[in-house]
Amino acid sequence: MAAECKNLISKSTMFLFISTFLNLFAFAASVRNVLVIVADDAGFESPIYNNLICKTPNLKMLAKRSVIFNKAFTSVSSCSPSRSTILSGLPQHQNGMYGLHHSVHHFNSFDEVRSLPLILHNAGIRTGIIGKKHIGPEYVYPFDYSETEENHSILQVGRNITYIRKLVRKFLRKDSTQPFFLYIGFHDPHRCGHSHPELGAFCEKFGDGFTNGTGVIPDWKPVYYNPEEVKVPYFVPDTPAVRKDIAAQYTTISRLDQGIGLVLQELSLAGHLNDTLILYTSDNGIPFPNGRTNLFDPGLAEPLLISSPRHKERWGKTSDSLVSLLDIVPTVLDWFQLPYPNYHLLKKPVTLTGHSLLPLLSHPQTRKDPPAVFASHNLHEVTMYYPMRSVRTEQFKLIQNLNYKMPFPIDQDFYISATFQDMLNRTKRQEDLHWSKSLTEYYYREQWELYDLHTDPAELTNLARRASHKSIFDSLKHLLYQWQNITNDPWICGPGAVLEDRGAYKFNPQCMRLDNDLY
Repeated sequence: MAAECKNLISKSTMFLFISTFLNLFAFAASVRNVLVIVADDAGFESPIYNNLICKTPNLKMLAKRSVIFNKAFTSVSSCSPSRSTILSGLPQHQNGMYGLHHSVHHFNSFDEVRSLPLILHNAGIRTGIIGKKHIGPEYVYPFDYSETEENHSILQVGRNITYIRKLVRKFLRKDSTQPFFLYIGFHDPHRCGHSHPELGAFCEKFGDGFTNGTGVIPDWKPVYYNPEEVKVPYFVPDTPAVRKDIAAQYTTISRLDQGIGLVLQELSLAGHLNDTLILYTSDNGIPFPNGRTNLFDPGLAEPLLISSPRHKERWGKTSDSLVSLLDIVPTVLDWFQLPYPNYHLLKKPVTLTGHSLLPLLSHPQTRKDPPAVFASHNLHEVTMYYPMRSVRTEQFKLIQNLNYKMPFPIDQDFYISATFQDMLNRTKRQEDLHWSKSLTEYYYREQWELYDLHTDPAELTNLARRASHKSIFDSLKHLLYQWQNITNDPWICGPGAVLEDRGAYKFNPQCMRLDNDLY
C-alpha cells in the first residue's frame, strides 16, 4: 500500500512537472506578437515626460506596463525617411528614402532593401499596417494586411480613432493562431493647416461634432486647452500665437492618446495584451522651430515606451541609455528569434548598426551601450536639400551641415503655421521674438557645430572652432566617419571632396579633395 502510494505520488509529481513544463513552453511559444505604434510629429507632451498640462491617460497606463526610455533618438528628422529607418533598420542614406515619399517628392527605398515586414512575412509571421505608411515601394515594404493612405483617406485611417479601432479588430480577428506583427501609424498630431486649413492648425476640428462638415468621431471626447496654461518647450518662442498653436496640438495629442487606448482595448479583447511586445514612439520632432527637420535634440529626441509581458519586473521603470529608432528592427527580430539576412545593397554588404533593446528590459546594465547615436538627414520636401550628419554621445553633439552656405529651408506645413508667420512678422517689425535665436541665426549655420549638452542643453554655444575642444571635435568626427563608412554613406566625402569608389578605386575608395576651402 505504501509502495502504491509512493508510486502514485511519484507519478503525480511527474505529471505536475510535465504539465508545468508544457504550460511554460506553451506560454513561451505564444509570446510572439509585436505591436508598433508610431505617432506623427509627436514629442514629450505627456505627464510621462513631465508635461503635466497635456493629459494622456492611456499613454500613462501603457507606461505603467513599460520601460520608459528617456534618451531615445530618431536617426533622421523627417517623416518618410524616419519611417523607412524604423521598418528597415538602415539609415535613410543607406536605404534610399532620402526625402518624403508622396506627391512630387517621390522618394523610395532601394529595390533590394530587406525590410522588417518582408523578413517577418518570409518567416511565417502575419504582418499588418494600419494608418500612415508614407514609404515605398510596396514590394520593399509589403504587408499581408494593409489599410493605409494608399487605399483610404489619410484623415479617416490616420485620425478617425473609431475607424482605426474597427480596422485593428478586423486584423486581430482574422487569424488567432499565427504570430503577428502589427504596425499602426497615427496621423495625429501632424499639422494640417497646409492641406486642410478648414480643420484647424492640427486638424483638431476634424470629427469634433461641432464644426460643420467635419463629421463626428464617436469614440473621441475632445479635450481643449487654455493657451495661457500650455507648457512652451525651451526651444520654441513664447508668444500668444505659439501658445495657441500648442493648445491645438495638445487637442490632437489627446485624440492620439484616446486612439491608443482603443487599440490596447482591442488587443486585450482579442486576448493578446499579455502576449504582445508593444512599442510606442514617434517619427521625428515636433513641427516647431528647432524641431522637425533639424538635428538638434528637439528634432531627434523621441518618446519611447516598450512593454514586454516577459519583463514585468521592469514595468514602470525608466532607462537613461542612449538608444536609437534604428534599434527597433533588431529588437523585433530578437523577440521573434530571427536572424537578420546576409545580403548586399548596391553591391555593398549590409550591416545593422542598431542593437536589440530586449536586454535593457531585463536589467539596465545587461546591454553594453553603444558610445553614441547617429543621425543622417538629406531632405524633407524635394526642394529642401540640406544634408546633415550628426553623432551624439552622453555629453557632446557634433553636427555637420554639408550645404551650410545656403539658408536652412522651411517646409510648407511649418511656413503656413501661426508660429512661423508670427516669427516672420516680428522679425520684419524688428520686435522681440521671445526666443533664444534670431531668424538669421536659425537660417545660417556653421559647417560644424559642437555642443556640450551638460553645460549647454539648448545647443546655443558652438564649440567646434575652440582649441580647448579640438580633441573632442576630432574624436567625434572620427566616430561619425566610421558610422558613415559602415553604412555606405554616399555623402561621406562632402562637401570638400568627391567619393571615388569604382573602377581603379573599387577596392580602395578615396575622398578626392576639391580644393574648395571646405573640409
